Amino acid sequence: MSLAQPLPVEAERPEEPRREAPPLAARSPYIVGPVFDWAFFLLPPLLALGLGIAISGTAFSDTPVRFFGQEKTWAGLMVGSLIHAHLVAVFLRSHGNPAIFRLHPLRFVLVPVLAWAAIRGSVVVAAGATVLATFWDVWHSGLQTFGLARIYDRNRGNSPTAGRRLDFWLNHLLYAGPILAGATMLDHFSSFESFEAVGVPWLAAVPARMTATHRAWTLGVLGVGGAFLIVYVVAWARLRMKGHRPSFHKLFLLVTTGACSIYSWGFNSWGEAFFIMNLLHAVQYLALVWAMEGSRLRERLRLKWRGLALALFLGTVAAYGVGAELLDPDLESLWAFTLVVSLMHFWYDGFIWSVARKHV
Repeated sequence: MSLAQPLPVEAERPEEPRREAPPLAARSPYIVGPVFDWAFFLLPPLLALGLGIAISGTAFSDTPVRFFGQEKTWAGLMVGSLIHAHLVAVFLRSHGNPAIFRLHPLRFVLVPVLAWAAIRGSVVVAAGATVLATFWDVWHSGLQTFGLARIYDRNRGNSPTAGRRLDFWLNHLLYAGPILAGATMLDHFSSFESFEAVGVPWLAAVPARMTATHRAWTLGVLGVGGAFLIVYVVAWARLRMKGHRPSFHKLFLLVTTGACSIYSWGFNSWGEAFFIMNLLHAVQYLALVWAMEGSRLRERLRLKWRGLALALFLGTVAAYGVGAELLDPDLESLWAFTLVVSLMHFWYDGFIWSVARKHV
C-alpha cells in the first residue's frame, strides 16, 4: 500500500460496534511491502529469540564493561539504548505530526511538564510512576502486536470489527500471561520495592506476596488461558464458516510472538528474556514510526534523500537512547525526565493509534 495514505491502525481500547461492518475489498496483504514487513514486523520475534540464545553465556552478554563510571554488559547497553530510543521516537508521531499535535496541544505540552514536576517533587509519586511504567509497558507491548495483527487481518479483506475483541484479549494473554505465570514474574514486580524507601511498606511487600502465591497465579493463568484459547479457536472457526478469510501474516505474527513470549517470559531458559522481548518490540516500533512518519519528516526538513532523513531519525533517537541508558541515576532531574518520556510514550502511542483509526 502507498505510504501516502494513513496506515490503518486500531484503537487501544476495544469497542463493540452495534453492528458488524461489512468486509472490505482485499488489498496488498502487507502494511508497507514484502521485504519491509518480513524484516521489521514479522520476523523480529524469531530473530530476537535466535540472537538472545546466541549471545547467552558469552562475554557480550555476561562480562561487565565500565561505561562512564557504570558497569554494564554490551548486551545490556544495546537493548537498554534501544528501549530508550524507541520510547522517545513517539514524539515524532505526536509533536512532529502537525495534524496530530493540533488536536490536543495541551496534552503534548503541558502534561509532560506537570508529570515531571510531580515526579521530581514527590518521592512517593516517583515510586508510583516507576511501577506504572513497568506494567504500562506490558500492556502497551501486547497492544502493539494486536494493532499489527488487526492491520494484516483487515488487509486480507476482512471486516475490521470481526473478532476484534478476541484478538485484543489474546494478545494480552500471550504477552502478560507468561509474565504473571512464569520465571520473570518477580523481575517485573520488584519495582514495588522502591516503596520501602518512601515509607509505604504495604506496597513494598507486593513482591513477597506475589512470590508466595505464584503457584496459584500460574495455575490460574493456565486454566483461564486454556479456556480462552478454546473459545478463541471456536469463535474464529465460526467466522471462517461465515466467509472470513484467515490472514497468513496475522497468524504467523501471533504464533511466533506468542511462542517467543511464552518461551522467554515463561521459562527464561537462556537468561535473556528481557533482551529478546524488548529487542523485538523496539525494532517493530521504530520501523512502524519510520513507515508512518518518514516521508513527512523528509518533507518538513526539506531533505532530498530519504536515506539522509532515515539516518537523522535513527541517529537522533539512538543518541538519546545511549545517553538515557548511561545516565547517572543520581541526576534525579534527568532521571525524572527519562521516566516522563516512558510514560508519555505509552500514553501518546495509544492515543495516536486511536486517532489514526478514525481516518480509515
